[in-house]
Amino acid sequence: MRKIVDDPRLMIKVCDLYYNQNASQQEIGKQLGLSRPTVARLLTSAREQNIVQIKIPGLDMIENWELEQKLERIYGLREVLVVSCKDLGEDLETALGNAAAGYLQYMMKDGDVVGVSMGSTLHHMVSSLKNPGTEDVTFVPLIGGMGRLRTELHANSLAESLAKFYGGMFVPLHAPARVSSRQIRDELMREESLLSAIGLFGRLDVALVGIGYPNDHSAIQATGYFKENEIDSLIERNAAGELCMQFYDETGETTAFRGDNMVIGIDIHKLRKIPRTVGIAGGLWKLPAIRGAIRGKYINTLITDVQCAEALASEE
Repeated sequence: MRKIVDDPRLMIKVCDLYYNQNASQQEIGKQLGLSRPTVARLLTSAREQNIVQIKIPGLDMIENWELEQKLERIYGLREVLVVSCKDLGEDLETALGNAAAGYLQYMMKDGDVVGVSMGSTLHHMVSSLKNPGTEDVTFVPLIGGMGRLRTELHANSLAESLAKFYGGMFVPLHAPARVSSRQIRDELMREESLLSAIGLFGRLDVALVGIGYPNDHSAIQATGYFKENEIDSLIERNAAGELCMQFYDETGETTAFRGDNMVIGIDIHKLRKIPRTVGIAGGLWKLPAIRGAIRGKYINTLITDVQCAEALASEE
C-alpha cells in the first residue's frame, strides 16, 4: 500500500481527476480500481510532497488573517475575528459591534437557540445588524435584568431586540440580574415563571457574551448592580474579568469569587458546553479579562481588536 500511495504518476492522475475534472473520490476510485480511503491518502501525500499546492489568492484581502489563524492555533479556539481600529472608547466598541453583527449573520443557522448576555459592546452589535436572513431563531437572555439603570444594556432588552430583528422568539428572564443573597438567588432559580428561560440554558447552540472587568466605568456598575466598594473588593482579590456578572482571575479560576455570585442566570461554567460561545471585547485594558476567559475555556470564539490580538499572540 505504501508503494501505491508514494507513486508520483498515480498521485498526479488522482489530483488531476479530483481538482481539475471535479471527480469525487468515489468516482476516482471506481475509475482507477482503488478504494476511496486509498484515493484520500494519495491526495494527502500529493499535498505533503508538494506535487499539488492549494493556494487561496483572496487571503491577502482579509486583514489580520494570519494573526487570527495564529491565535486559533495557540489557544485552541474555534474561531477568531480580529478588528482593526485606530481609535479607542466608543469607536472601538462600535467597530467590535459591527464585526460581531457581521459574524452573527453568517454564523447563525435557522432554528438555533441563542443566548445573549449584557453590555455596551453587545448593544452596538444589535444596533449594527442588517438584512436578517435566518428564521425560527429563539433568543434568551443569559442573565436577568430589570428596573435598574441603563436598561438598554440589559440582556432582556438585547435578546428582545434581536428577536424582533430576526422575527424570532424571545423568551424573557424577568428577574433582577443580581440579588442580595445566595438564598434568594437559589429560590428564584427554582421559580416556575423563570423556568422557560432557564430551561433553555442547556439547549443553546450559540452564546453571545461581552467580556467585562471590574472598574468604575464597567457595565456592571453602569446598570446599578454593583456598588463602588464591591468593585474595590473584587480588584483587591485579583478579579481579572467577568462573564454574566461572574468573576474569575487571569487563569480563569472562579473559586475566590463564589461568594459574590448572587446572579440570576446561567452559571458561567456551563458556557464551556455550548457549541459556539462568542466572547466580544477589546482594548488592552481588557487583556487580563480576555486571557482569563480563554484560559477558563468559557469562550471558544473570540472577536477582539488588533492590539489585544497581538498581545495575546506574543504571550504564548
